[in-house]
Amino acid sequence: MSRYVLPLIAVVALILFLVVGLKRGDPRALPSPFIGKPAPQFELPTLSDPDVTIASKDLNGDFALVNVWATWCVGCRSEHPFLMQLARDKSIPIYGINWRDTRPEALRWIAQLGDPYVASGFDETGRVGIDWGVYGAPETFLLNADGIVVHKHLGPLGREAWDRDFVPLINAGSAAQ
Repeated sequence: MSRYVLPLIAVVALILFLVVGLKRGDPRALPSPFIGKPAPQFELPTLSDPDVTIASKDLNGDFALVNVWATWCVGCRSEHPFLMQLARDKSIPIYGINWRDTRPEALRWIAQLGDPYVASGFDETGRVGIDWGVYGAPETFLLNADGIVVHKHLGPLGREAWDRDFVPLINAGSAAQ
């Protein structure tokens, strides 16, 4: 009987450890080392024209979103209508980073679903996404007018997260200027 007690105690302890760990905070919340720091420097060919580039310096001057997306990403498809709404409302300039994708597929996606982006960089190898600390698409970064990352959102962006997490930061930043 005693030979079963020790393994049983170990299993119960492990289960308790896992349950306590899962109840702490949001398991999707992966902090970004860039919060409060300048956005990573990059320069990419644009999706629409490989001879034209978009760079981090193009994002400065006003609040902006940087949305990392891909055609193979289910969450990207679900957030796309909301990004289109933000673009129509001219709420904020949205810049895309098309991540680890193919140019023909990405261009077909934009042609079919609409283009909410001021410009979209084409990050075929995923190197810029890695520099930004991207774990997976979609991820959306909020930059202030100085190019400082003030928020990172993991997963599809929608109205609830926008109103809760982004709008207060934009309003506070706008009031401070």
